[in-house]
Amino acid sequence: MLDPSRLGVLKAIAAHGSMARAASALGYTPSAVSQQIAKLEREVRTELLDRKGSGAELTPAAWLLVEAADEIAAVLERAQGRVEALRGVPSGRLVLSAFPTACRGFVAAAVGELTRAHPELDCRLVELDPNRAIARVTRGEADVAVVHDWHNTPLVLPPSLSVSPVGEDVADVALPVAHPLVGRDVLTPEDLADERWISQGPEAMCHEWLTRTFRQHGMQPDIAYQVEEYESQVALLAAGLGVAMLPRLGRGVLPPGVRVLAMRPTPSRQVSAVWRARTDQRPAVRAVLDALRRHWSAGSRPDGETQP
Repeated sequence: MLDPSRLGVLKAIAAHGSMARAASALGYTPSAVSQQIAKLEREVRTELLDRKGSGAELTPAAWLLVEAADEIAAVLERAQGRVEALRGVPSGRLVLSAFPTACRGFVAAAVGELTRAHPELDCRLVELDPNRAIARVTRGEADVAVVHDWHNTPLVLPPSLSVSPVGEDVADVALPVAHPLVGRDVLTPEDLADERWISQGPEAMCHEWLTRTFRQHGMQPDIAYQVEEYESQVALLAAGLGVAMLPRLGRGVLPPGVRVLAMRPTPSRQVSAVWRARTDQRPAVRAVLDALRRHWSAGSRPDGETQP
């Protein structure tokens, strides 16, 4: 009989594209991954990897086994959910992923509550941007993800995932305190056409949203500073180096050198939770979803008033 754990290793190679990346994702050494594949090849008496130099491609037989691994994982996950549902107690390991401002804004409080309320639940947290988080949930490497999508930059979810809205997060324009536009009540994209922007890199959803927003008005934003971390963006703002779009979720208190103003049309993003549909019955998943909604509604999320 085939070893499900070895099938899982093969599935990881298919998902990540190489033995080295699969080893990193699984927490194994590359040598251990190679040994598992060698044992699996002996079990099925056929080659599973077409090794070319430092790389390797899956053979047709390997893809058949990957499909079987997906089916086995689905059956086992549904069975686990049913057993836990019979007990009615959130338990076992659950990996939750969330983007950075969500971690600060309300997810940390939700995880704290879960840890105290459910001693049999081992809730782990991984900070990731939405696209990477969705990929992890799809592959079974995370169980629930807190994600966001902007009104003009929607997320694309595979049919295997369920999604539930958590709340709406509004963004404001952030400017250095000495900027000539600080005296305005409201700003428009046209007011900001010639500004130098501080934003995340091209692979981030916020970057894509900013680009699309200005393109809709026939403009291309000049993203002069590509900065991933929120604190670094705020530091650049305080240094007078550009303008930025800052969501209110997880914003906290801004330094004296930074002001925020409303923008019209109002930029907003939908914050949602996603999980694999086949885990719907698992009490741990339901408990996490309930905690996330509760801490959003309870005000763990600071809205951050705009400043004149």
